[in-house]
Amino acid sequence: MPPRLTVLGNINLDFSLQVPHIPSKGENVIADGLDLVPGGKGANQAVAAARLGAEVVLIGCVGGDNYGRVLRKRLAQESVNVRFVETAEEAITGMAFVWVSQAEADNRIVSLLGANLTLTPQQIEQAHRAFERCDFFLVSLGVPEEAVNRAMQVAADCGVPALLDPAPLGKKPPQLWTSASVIVPNETEAARLAGQPVSDVSSALAAARRLAQRGIERIAITLGEKGCLLYDEEGARLISGFPVQAVDPTGAGDAFAAALAVRLAEEASLDEAATFANAAGALICTLRGAQPKADQFSRAKVEALLKKARRDKKPKVEPL
Repeated sequence: MPPRLTVLGNINLDFSLQVPHIPSKGENVIADGLDLVPGGKGANQAVAAARLGAEVVLIGCVGGDNYGRVLRKRLAQESVNVRFVETAEEAITGMAFVWVSQAEADNRIVSLLGANLTLTPQQIEQAHRAFERCDFFLVSLGVPEEAVNRAMQVAADCGVPALLDPAPLGKKPPQLWTSASVIVPNETEAARLAGQPVSDVSSALAAARRLAQRGIERIAITLGEKGCLLYDEEGARLISGFPVQAVDPTGAGDAFAAALAVRLAEEASLDEAATFANAAGALICTLRGAQPKADQFSRAKVEALLKKARRDKKPKVEPL
């Protein structure tokens, strides 16, 4: 039986500009191309989890415009259950404006949350059945804090473990963020949550220890091409990344979070799940857009990368 995931997060249309390099202050850069592609952390994670073999229910909001109708249809085509994706008729669908640097394979993102901000705790209550029937709850922060808090409480009441991707991180995390059984910040988010700088593996370890002191059971800090740092009751270790020719890092963190949740729901160990998640994140970096075509990103493609790196049977773990 496939794992069952409930996902809560934002749903956007991404305006992705390919630029020679990220512009500096006052610089006018000519873009080489523009792609309009589905995005938003919630939608990205839901689609990735479905591609990786999970049954997925998505909770979120789109606007009452054509963008919202197109995105909702696209999610359904990806085998994501959109029963609890509401349409806020008077709002515009969320948008993200992404600069993708061809020189550095790096990006910058500015989001307009739009209809995502209309999600209410009452809508979470209406989706109660989605929590009762799932194995894992995956949540990010592109929706109102009160909706996130209520969803984490409902998941806890239903005995469902929650994986929190603390992005986009506002002035402060949601009130119930420490109740997550797994948290997957990147270096910037880990620094803000821990209240100390993170720039390398050793500083990431110090931040993980601080987060653990706040009661979080399992921590996976993503470190880009270096992989991810894990911290749990077994201690700290580095799970190595996968060297790839990066094209566009947009959505890599979403693929990581979705893959980690899927494998944990399948009762894999944290090391095994993180190895699989690193491979999923690396694969997304070789493709353009956060939701590439099904023949480009799938469970089979991720497993092929694992096999190629000879890590399909045993994770590459460096104790810290």
